[in-house]
Amino acid sequence: MKIKHSILFVFVLFLIISCDKKRVFDEYKSVGNTWHKDSIVSFDLPKLDPKKSFNLYVNVRDNDDYPFNNLFLIVSLEQPNRQTKVDTLEYQMTNPDGTLLGDGFSDIKESKLFYKGKAAFTQKGIYKVHIKHANRQTGKIEGVTSLPGISDVGFRIESTE
Repeated sequence: MKIKHSILFVFVLFLIISCDKKRVFDEYKSVGNTWHKDSIVSFDLPKLDPKKSFNLYVNVRDNDDYPFNNLFLIVSLEQPNRQTKVDTLEYQMTNPDGTLLGDGFSDIKESKLFYKGKAAFTQKGIYKVHIKHANRQTGKIEGVTSLPGISDVGFRIESTE
């Protein structure tokens, strides 16, 4: 009986992986139970074909402890020549009734948040991505110190072909 379950598991895993043909890079990092405002999540990107273009996404796993409708992120794309392109982004995280957007069957939802389309990586060397949150409470200047409800932050690269 164990062999049948193992074969079934391998088959299901193979189906999941093979259905994701556009994926070039997909990695998550845990931020614990809360995401501190000074915690920067960083990724070293793999070598990418300079003749191709790619769609870039920030992935977020959140749960019902997330207290806001929106999520504000500062995403920095560091190029091999040390030039850095910085974007401040806002994403809708809940439906109008307050339920979380995203995929998942439990109280943990996974959101694939569009970052850049048709990006090219033409320089030789290592590209890095740095992500931090920039949430603020209404009427407050200082950012939220600890952002509850976010457990993992990821970065995904997909082929445009």
